[in-house]
This record gives sequence, structure tokens and C-alpha cells, in this order.
Amino acid sequence: MKKRLNKGLEAIPPGESRTIYVANRQAPWAGTEVYIAPEEYPDNTITSSKYTAWNFIPKNLFEQFRRIANFYFLCVGIIQLSLGDDTPVSPVTSIMPLVFVVFVTAIKQGYEDWLRHKADNEVNKSPVHVIRQDELVEIMSQDIRVGDIVKVHSDESFPCDLVMLSSDDPEGNCHITTASLDGETNLKIHSSVPDTAHYNTIPELKGLYASIECQEPEPDLYRFVGRINIWKSPNEPVAVKTLGPENILLRGARLKNTPYIYGVAVHTGQETKMALNSHTKLGKRSVIEKSMNTYLLFYLFVLVAETSLCTGLKYWYISRVGEPWYVGEDPSKRPIFLEGLVDFLAFLVLFNYVIPISLYVTVEFQKFLGSIFISWDIEMYDEKNNLKAQANTSDLNEELGQIEYVFTDKTGTLTENEMCFRQCSIGGAQFEEYHGNLVQMSSRVPVSTANMEAAVEEFLVAIALCHTVHVHSNNSSANSTPVKANGMSMDSAASFEYQASSPDEKALVEAADRFGITFLGQTRITEGKSAGDFLKISVRGEEKEYELLHILEFDPTRKRMSAIIKLPNGNIRLYTKGAESALLPLCLTGERDKTLYHVNQFAEIGLRTLVYCIKELNEEQYADIKSKMTEARNALQDREEKVNAVITYIEKDFHLLGATGVEDKLQDGVSDTIQALRLAGVKVWVLTGDKQETAVNISHSCTHFQRGMNELYLVQQRTMEQCAETILQHLKRIQEDHVTTHALVVDGMSLAHILTDHRDLFMELCQNCTAVLCCRMSPLQKAEVVKLMKASPEHPVTLAIGDGANDCSMIQEAHVGVGIMGKEGRQAVRASDFAFARFQFLKKLLLVHGHYYYIRLATLVQYFFYKNVAFISPQLLFQFYNGYSQTTLYDTAFLTFYNIFFTSLPILLYGLFEQNIKKVDLMKNPELYKDIAKNRRLDIFHFLYWTILGIWHALVNYYGPMYLFWDAPSLMPDQTMFGNFGLGTFIFTAVVIVVNLKMAVETNYWTWLNHFAIWGSIIVYFLFTLVYSAIMFGWPIDNKPMYWVFLQLLSSPTVWLALLVLVTACMVPDIFIKVIFKHIRPSRVQHKQMKMKNKLQQLKTSISTVSEQMLLSVQSSRAPSRATTPNIEGVRYVTRSETAELVTTL
Repeated sequence: MKKRLNKGLEAIPPGESRTIYVANRQAPWAGTEVYIAPEEYPDNTITSSKYTAWNFIPKNLFEQFRRIANFYFLCVGIIQLSLGDDTPVSPVTSIMPLVFVVFVTAIKQGYEDWLRHKADNEVNKSPVHVIRQDELVEIMSQDIRVGDIVKVHSDESFPCDLVMLSSDDPEGNCHITTASLDGETNLKIHSSVPDTAHYNTIPELKGLYASIECQEPEPDLYRFVGRINIWKSPNEPVAVKTLGPENILLRGARLKNTPYIYGVAVHTGQETKMALNSHTKLGKRSVIEKSMNTYLLFYLFVLVAETSLCTGLKYWYISRVGEPWYVGEDPSKRPIFLEGLVDFLAFLVLFNYVIPISLYVTVEFQKFLGSIFISWDIEMYDEKNNLKAQANTSDLNEELGQIEYVFTDKTGTLTENEMCFRQCSIGGAQFEEYHGNLVQMSSRVPVSTANMEAAVEEFLVAIALCHTVHVHSNNSSANSTPVKANGMSMDSAASFEYQASSPDEKALVEAADRFGITFLGQTRITEGKSAGDFLKISVRGEEKEYELLHILEFDPTRKRMSAIIKLPNGNIRLYTKGAESALLPLCLTGERDKTLYHVNQFAEIGLRTLVYCIKELNEEQYADIKSKMTEARNALQDREEKVNAVITYIEKDFHLLGATGVEDKLQDGVSDTIQALRLAGVKVWVLTGDKQETAVNISHSCTHFQRGMNELYLVQQRTMEQCAETILQHLKRIQEDHVTTHALVVDGMSLAHILTDHRDLFMELCQNCTAVLCCRMSPLQKAEVVKLMKASPEHPVTLAIGDGANDCSMIQEAHVGVGIMGKEGRQAVRASDFAFARFQFLKKLLLVHGHYYYIRLATLVQYFFYKNVAFISPQLLFQFYNGYSQTTLYDTAFLTFYNIFFTSLPILLYGLFEQNIKKVDLMKNPELYKDIAKNRRLDIFHFLYWTILGIWHALVNYYGPMYLFWDAPSLMPDQTMFGNFGLGTFIFTAVVIVVNLKMAVETNYWTWLNHFAIWGSIIVYFLFTLVYSAIMFGWPIDNKPMYWVFLQLLSSPTVWLALLVLVTACMVPDIFIKVIFKHIRPSRVQHKQMKMKNKLQQLKTSISTVSEQMLLSVQSSRAPSRATTPNIEGVRYVTRSETAELVTTL
């Protein structure tokens, strides 16, 4: 009977592991028939698109009508259709704009999805080589199946997640780069298990029979747990080898400096780690979007109130006067309740245009197009690394103008993340690098390479051995070993370079090389008694070989890494390096106190520190360690916990060698940026995992902590009670001292107590401090601190900025996340909303782009509501004069095209190009940022201003004609009077002109596009209405009542004069109010503009005075006779008129 092979997996719950047969075949002599079904796993198709040709229409419509505005107008359209003859206006007035908005949005989203389909097809249909039926064949990438043996050539990307089987390297090594996964551009060495390394040709792979047991796919890029079972021959037992992250080649990584590799597909398609890490980030909503929805609900309430009022007044009017004679009797005799419902719905349809249907689509286009300006900004382009700024989302552009707190990482964000060795402590003595030599600081005597002290040599050997650095050759194969002597290369210096995932490790190995201890590379011997991995180093010109027995990788919890090394003399030694807080307590011997003193000194001058220790092991100890480590690493269940337990058992009882100090330089412009943000009213917090002393020093050097600040320390709080008491003491001190500014330093240990039980106290303390520094923090604590401030009573808008994977949590937690394109990968960039290469670009992102985006969108939202109030309020007022008969004031075409064609383009271009103050002034005057903080342009004052303004314009445009024409009804050349549609057209014309002129009044930065949009919209209205009223047609809009109406209006001089009076009456109060507020209650921007204007005027006056004095002086110094006047070649006297012209020009 067929069954699945699950040997060794009995302890793992079902569904948590998979068994894959290499080449989807079983060894003929295995003994048990196995059911192999690669089709149970997904194919290798990658799908990033949202839609297909079959589901685009229903799925897109569903998503669009989830928006409240679209759903609202759909309901209104349905109501109009259901009312039939009772509807006051044609259903076209609601359905046509809705169809236009939905159609335009669908085209935009469909185009974006088509681009995703195109990108998917390029990947899915790319050619790959696999072994099928013992032959190498070319297929499309999407046809790869789990279990296929795939051949990948140099500089090709891996098409799926592969377990490496072999390469052209006899040792089974290959070099890859994972830049597209995590942004790390350095080369990494991955390898196969030794048992499959020699299967590097197709005939040899025919004889490979193996199965792979591994866990089900998970998104962690740096974790893989599995083992491979190899059937070598019928007479040999099954070889079982452990598989880890170093044996898997992930989709998206690229093969480098290796001719080819063979690998077996274990995860395909949407199950690859790259696909699992491509989930869409959770959506974030800006402050303006929340305000916009609030105002929308308010106007919905107003709409219901207007509808209810008119319905009630209608029945009151009927009870007092009766039905208007021109309405006629209703033949359908419906019940009073049903009649009231119909009237309510009819009024609802009549007034529904107070809700702007095109608001959302205009906002979406404005954000999408506006976000492109960030990537176009040449001042945010990093020329050195050829990196431009990018906006990963367009939904939060305006939020950049509302930031109140900035949470920033330190390493790689404020600093360069380019490490350079500076100092070290060896056996209690302090050394520094001086002109390429290691110099003892007390005696200033350089360390001799030829006669190096044993302690110094031992320390430098530890640096050269305890790392994960690889040697990459630039001339020949990647595995060639450079020959060196006395720390200097016999070959060219450019023949090789060190590659490391950590810049600290690279800097330290390079420093050891300069001091005479050179790491030459790593080799592997696969056969014979001497099989194993070997590290070669040159010690003062003598090449030595050390056997690498085990590498215990760095772990952020342990904060250290170790290497078990077999020395040339046969002794076994454990080399360990890590944070002083993690290692010094584990040291039994060595100069602990002196080393700790030096470490603190290093930290005080801003150096990053590492401590080095060793531990001697005998054969019995190593055999015990090896047995426990092998057992732990072969476990499929809880492997990490078991390995960590063994490592904890190993790493103890050390001998302390010394410590290193590596400098990470501060980025250019960091101090200026932090100072500008502080002047802008933005509080800056530094959240870092570095030690307290280093972090405090960096805070001082970048002006995060300024001179005169009182530094408060909340560190090493071991109990909740102690933590609360310290916070209360600091609060009391702040209350007693009202003058001094305060800076707070918190560490991770104290923060653990704070987040548990003292959130409110800590929040109060932080809000009274100008700067806050949190050190020794875990990534989760960074996110918790951001979350804590978001939840404070003020609900401030937060921004988090970082460059590493450990910053992703706080970047995603903050309202706005910014990623730095640094040297710690691209995880932060992928998780962010905006990204650029340098911290200093944050200044322009907030002060300029944030200011403009907020001003533009805040005005856009309020302008939309204003123009609809000005447009539809006359419709309401008209009901008071027509007996509440639900007669419309405007023609169907006007109701349909008002928001689409006649008034939409000017505000869209305003939202793209408006600049209420120059960029250079915003950069020079960061305090102007306060003028838009806390959503000031969308507060209740501005909302009432725009609403009242819309009502005023509506009252003028409705009652103005009634007042002007009350006693003079004969307005036309043929002495006829206004009709219903004549009046409505006249009022609508005034509305279109006024709302477009209002846009002109609001515009500060004029381009030819603004002129084209504003004046062009008015012209388009006139041309459209001329054609519309000159041609009679009945579908899709019945324009018979409008026939020749507009032409008659334009032929009347009285109409033109009345339009001028109405437009003037509307605009003069608005302009007057702006002038009054500019002088009585000026904003910071207006105050700065007036101040600059006054300075310019004073400068002109001073120049004029000085020029006149100079002219008089020159004239008085002239001799009475021209003969005595000195004749200096090339010099002539300036006349008074020329001086006046110069002053005027200035």
C-alpha cells in the first residue's frame, strides 16, 4: 500500500513539515513505495496583480462602492430611478457623474494592474533550466515544480527557493548577493552539504537519490530548518545531514562569481520567502482624510436637515394655501405616509449635490501626481550612491506637514555606518591607530610587527579568526587565496577585498591586517582524515592554518558570536566577541575593571565597542559540546531553543583579552536638520540599541542634546517601585526649574518597567523634556515607545525613521514611516512610506514638501465643499418661492457637469503647484512649519469661514437677481422677461464665474497651467452653454427648455452689467476680509512676508540715501574748472538719473 515517508517526523504536528524527493524520484532499493505528488504544491507562478480579465469589473466595482461618497450617489441614482415621474431632476444628473468618476478610477486602477501583470509575465515566462527525465531542458519559470533540480548560471536570479546541491566549486560553495531581498550588496557564501557537493554534472546527478524534510514555508528570510536524507548505495545506511539558512538559495537573490550551481526546488510561487514577505502594508489614514470624512458626515446631516425642513414646510404650505395651481392634482392618491416618503426622497435628490462627488477622485489624483515631485526633487538625490528619494505611498503626502514627533534610529541613520578602527584595550593597556600603526597611548611607542608582544598578538589573532568575513578575489576565482607577508600583499592591493555582512567586522579584520595579522581566507577539504573547514591567517609573514570546528552565529538576545577553533598545535579554543554587558559578567580572568573603564571611555567619544574573550577546551569538553550541538541542530522541532540552550552551556568561564573601539561617523547635515526640526516645533527622540555612553555622546555631537540642557537619567531601574520614584523625582525637579530645558535618557531595562505599569507618568515626563534618548532598546521596544506616544491625550502625529530591519516595527507603527537607503539592507525601505539616502533630506521633506502638500490638500478639500454650498444653496432658496414644488432651478446639464468640467481643473492644478511661500524661505525659517501644525488649516474656524463664504456667495447670486430685476422684469432686447430656466442659467453663470475667481484669489503661485485652467474653465462653460442652448436634442439630456435661452441672455446688456455687479458683490468682501486678517491676525507666513517686505523697503531707502550722498560728495570734490578735473582712464562719474535708476532696480 502506498504511503508517505515521514520517518523522523512523528513528533511534529501534521501540516508543519513537508517531504520533498530530489528530482521527484525515490531510490530503487529504498524498500518502501512512496507516493510522490509535486502537483500538491503550488506552481512557480508569481502574482502581484489584483485583478484578472474575468473578475476586474465586479471586483473593482465592489471596491469602489465601498467608498461612502460613491455608495451615496449610487443610492441617490437608484432613488431617482425608483421615483419615476416624481423625480425633480433627471437621473442622469447623478448617474452620469458617478459613471464618470467610477470609469476614470477604474481606468487608473486597471492601468496600474496591467503594469503589474506585465511585470509578472516577465518573471513567470523567463527561461530556466531544469533536469527532466535525466536531461537538461529549458522551460518557463512558472512551470518549475517542487522537487525539480534547477541549474542557475552566474549573474542569474534564483527562480524559486532552492536547497543547494552542488556547484562548480569542489567544496560546494557559491557566492550570492541578496540586494533585492534585504538590500545587502556584499557577497555571501552559501554552500551545499558535503555529501552532495560532488554531484556537479548531469550524469552524476542521475545517480543522486535523496529526500528533503523541512518545515512549511515561513516569511523569515534568515531561518530555515530541515535535513536531507541521501541514499548512496544499497549497502550503505541513509546519510542524514542538517540543513540551515546557509544551504538555501532564496528567490530574488542572485548568483555571483560562480559559473553555475544545481539546487532542488523546495518552495515555489507564492510560498517562496520573497512572496511571503510581499504582503501589502496596513493602510494608514492622514489627519486631513479623517477631517474630510468628518465634514462629509456633517454635510450629510445638513442634507437630511434641509430635506426634512422642506418636506415639513411643503405640507404646512399645502395646509395653509393648497397645492400650487401649476402642479396639478396627483392622480395616484397614495397614502399620506408614502406620499411624505416620496416627497422626502424627491427633496433629497434635489439637494444631494451638496456632497461633492468628484472630491475623492480629485484627491486621489492630486496625491498620486503630487507624490512624483518627491522623486523628482534633485536636492533629495544622493549623487554619491546614485539614489533618489521615493514615495512608496501617496496616501500620506499631507501628513508630512503635521509631524509633531520624530523617532530616529542612530546607527546608519544619524551616522554613516562606515566603520573605522580607532582604539582598543589589550590586557588593560590602551592603544590607538596612528598613521597605520598600533600605538600604546601611555608611551606613544608603536607596536613592532616583528617583535609583537604575546598579548597583542593573541588579541589580533582573535580579531582575525572570530568573524564571518569572506575574501573575494577581483582577479581570479572567488576562492583563491591571496598571499601576504608582514601584513602587506605580495600581489596587488586590489587583487582581493573583504566581504562582510557587518561593517564592524570588516573594519576590525582590515585593522588587524594593517597591524600584521592578515586573514587570508577560508578553504574546505572534503576527503581524507583532514576533511573540514580551515581558516588561513598570516602572522607577521608566517602563514598558519586553523581548523574551524563550529560557528555560533551572532544573536541579538545573546549579543555575541563565537567560533570554536582548532589551533595549529592541536589545542581547541573558543573565541567569543560581543557587547561588554553580555560578556564581562561571564569572564573569570583578565583585566575586567581596566577594560570596562576603557570601554566607557570609548563610548564617551562616540565609538562602538566590542569585547573579545577566549576559553580553552580539552578533547572531552569538545566531544561533549559537539554531541549536544549535533543533536540540537538535527532537531526539527524547537531547534532554535535547543541550540540556544547548548550555546548558553558553552559560552561561560571566559578569559578576557580586551576590547575594540570603532568609529561610526556622523552624517553631513544631521545637526542642522535636528536644529531645524526643533525650531519647527518637532520633538526629536533617538531610539537605539547602542550602549548609553555612546548614544549620549552622539546626541551631544549632533545637537540633539544642547549645551545648557539638564540631563535626566532613568537607567538601571531594577524594580517598578524604583522606576516610579525616579520619574516622580524628575517631574518635581522640572516643576521647580522653569527656565532650564531638559533632556531625558532612558534604557531598555527601565523601559520594560515603564511599559508595564508607569505609562502615564513616563508620558508626562517626556512631554516636559525637549529631547529624549532611549538606549539599549530591542526592536519591539522601539515600536512600543512610538505606540505609547501615539496614544497620549494629545494624539500627536508621529514619524519614525531608520535604516535597518530592527527599525521596521517602529516605522510601521508610526503615522509616517521613513526608510534610509543605508548599508543595513532594504527592509526599512520596503516597510516605509517614504525613503531616501540621507537623514538631512528629512528637513526638506517636512519643511517644504510637507508644508506644500498640506496647504494644497487642506485648501482643496474645503474649496470643494465651498463651491458645492455656493452651487446648491440657491436650489434650496428657490423652493421657498415655488411653493415647495420640487422644481429645479438648474438645467440637467448644469447639475451634471458642474463638478466634472466647469470647476474641477483649477483646484486640481492648485493642488499640484501652489506655493504660498518660497522654498528657500521655508528652509531658512523652520518656525513657519508651526503655522500649519495641528491641522490648523482644517480647524473649525477655517471650516466655518469657507462654509459661510459659500452661503454668502449663494445669497448674493440668488437674491441679487431678484433685487436687481424686481422692478425691471423686461430684460431682453425684445422686452420679454426672465423665465424659470433663464433665471437658473443666469444664477449658474454667476456661480461658475465666482467660484473660479475665488480660486484665482487663493492662488499665490501662478503658472501658465493655472491661467489656462481658471480662465479656460470659464470659457469652456460659455462655449458649452452656447452650443448646448443652440442645438435641440432629447437624449441623453432633454435640453428643449434651454433652447436659445443662453443666447438671449448674452444679448442683453443688462445681464452683463448684473453679472459684473454680482461678481463684485461676491468677491469684494472676501478680498476685504483677507486684507483685514493679514494685518490684524497674520499667520507666521504672512508675518514673515511683511517683515521681508519692510526689510527690502528699508534696504532700498538706505541704498538711495547712500547713493545720493556719494553723488553729492563726488560733485563737491570736482574742481571748478574741467581742466583741473582728474582724468582717470576707465572711470566716469555717475549721474543722478543713473543712481535713481539703480535704486529703482534694487
